[in-house]
Formats: sequence, structure tokens, C-alpha cells
Amino acid sequence: MRMSALVHRISGRTFCAGLMLAALGLAGVIPDTARAGAATEAMKGTIEEVLRILADKDLKQPAKANERRQLLEKVVGERFDYQEMSRRSLGAPWGNMSDKEKQEFVSLFQTLLVNTYADKVESYSGEGVQYVNERTEKEYAEVRTKVLTGKTEIPLDYRLLNKGSAWRVYDVVVDGVSLVNNYRGQFSKILRNGSYAELIEQLRKKSDKIKAP
Repeated sequence: MRMSALVHRISGRTFCAGLMLAALGLAGVIPDTARAGAATEAMKGTIEEVLRILADKDLKQPAKANERRQLLEKVVGERFDYQEMSRRSLGAPWGNMSDKEKQEFVSLFQTLLVNTYADKVESYSGEGVQYVNERTEKEYAEVRTKVLTGKTEIPLDYRLLNKGSAWRVYDVVVDGVSLVNNYRGQFSKILRNGSYAELIEQLRKKSDKIKAP
């Protein structure tokens, strides 16, 4: 499967919900009555910062488009653990890779993710997010939310891992569909029909195309 087909397939219902950033680019946040835990507070902090950037009138000017996107990517990158997401999405082959290979895969995978969700968050005009609840078990947590858009409620849950006293997102489940499992399934199909070298080459070509002026 070529990478263009891969991206198209993955850009279905999961990404239509705005992926990991759908809940970060909303017009408002609807508080719930449940007691918020540390992971929820961490997500709220990221959301509020994204909202601030999106609401900045100066950054809405066409000439500031690149600066705006870079700011959004920086804020989200501080909350999302791209290496952990890469490891879980690639699966078994990760354990056989060198540090250099891992670094390249993470970089390419991050470029793919950023390109997929960047336009979503900047154009999103939803009505808000409802925080449903938080479940924690040792260093893991899941923050359940609902994205409210029109008459539709889309369940969007963040799975986080506590690293160095910081909660980092390693997966997002949109309407019951795991981002990590979705990518792992697509990557596995490519690897079954070819090799890791072919997968990484497809990612390189896609990344070069994304970064081209």
C-alpha cells in the first residue's frame, strides 16, 4: 500500500473528528461537575493555551499563518509523546531498531501526524468540549471527553503516561477508534507485503512532499 493510500485511509472517521487536536481547537470548554485529576488538569492546560493562540487576532493574519501553526505544534508537542506513539504504532519492529533508526522513524511519523491534524485544528469551529471523567492506574491515565459540534457528540479519550511527573499523551481514542491501533494496523499491512526499508522510504517521500515549499 502506498503512503498516499495509507494517509487517505487513516484520514477517515478518526481524523474527521479532529484526531488528537479536535478537542484542542474548540471555541469553548464546557466544565463538568466531576472532580478533575492531575491528568485532566494537564489536558485542560494544553487546551487553554491552544485556545489562546487560536483567539489571538494578530496571529489570524495571513502573514502570520506559519508562526501560528508553529506555536500550535509547539504547545501540542509538549503534551504529546511522539516517541511513545511511534513505538506503539510500529509495534514489534521497534525493538529491533537502532537508536538512529528510531529517531528517524519518530521524526517522519511526527511529520505525518502534524500534517494530518494541522489543518483540522486551524479550521475547526466546534461548540465545546465536555470533560466526562478520568481513570488512573499507577502511571497511566485516561481522560474521557466529548467533542460537541452542532447536535453531535463525539467521544474523544486521551490516554496518558506519567513521565518525570509530567502527563504525556500516547494515544487518542476517537469514537471508539484508537489512533495507535489504527496506524499499527496500516503499518503491519505494509510490512507484511514488503519490508521496513520500504515503509520508511514511503514515509521519507511523504515527509519530503509535506515539507516542500
